[in-house]
Amino acid sequence: MASQERVTAAVLIIGDEILSGRTQDTNLNSIARYIAQYGVDLAEARVVGDIEEEIVTAVNHLRGRYDYLITTGGIGPTHDDITADCVAKALGVPLHEHPEIIAMMSARWGDELNAARRRMARVPEGGTLVKNPVQGPPGFQIGNVFVLAGVPSIMRGMLEDVGHRLRVGAVVISQTLRVEGSGEGVMAAPLERVARAYPDLSMGSYPFFSPAGYGSQLVIRGRDLALVEAARRDLEQALVAEGVGNITFLDSDGR
Repeated sequence: MASQERVTAAVLIIGDEILSGRTQDTNLNSIARYIAQYGVDLAEARVVGDIEEEIVTAVNHLRGRYDYLITTGGIGPTHDDITADCVAKALGVPLHEHPEIIAMMSARWGDELNAARRRMARVPEGGTLVKNPVQGPPGFQIGNVFVLAGVPSIMRGMLEDVGHRLRVGAVVISQTLRVEGSGEGVMAAPLERVARAYPDLSMGSYPFFSPAGYGSQLVIRGRDLALVEAARRDLEQALVAEGVGNITFLDSDGR
């Protein structure tokens, strides 16, 4: 049975290509959705370039503040792939070539296993491997830090070997009211009143605009289903009292 405690995680996205805009990150969304299945809240995300000092600082801050840290990027064969080096430095342990990875690489590349490719076999001492079912070497875990690839398809494959290692928290429940034909200015006061009445829940307004019309989706999130449902009913009544109409209750997936 899931624990009612809050379990948190942070994501550290590493790579100059993300900051320059050359590559668009999609890993953050994938990770947030994946870990939510285990009741783990994504509480913070950062993007840093390929700069050792910045990566080491971010790793130490985030792994200390949250239950888990997941990094993406910087574990390839080139000179700027320095994530393994930085994680090892942050934890104060040496790097070594993992024999399992060397064996995998030797079977694949044989005599073409050069120094650049061997860089991808380096794992901090004490680290365990995170399977890579797609292609290339695995990632690794050391302590509460998971180091995964930056390529989205490979990263998603690696995630499948992360979930079973997480401490399970209480899954967040969400319910949504879709309001059409009214602006946020009309909904703000009743939303604020209900939010104050339910301080243990999270409530937010997410406006939409399209040729077919406009409005907002009012989302209520929490870990207690009865409380979420009570807040949703109170919010609907408060909106109606304010003269707001065209309200539709959606399920937790916003459908």
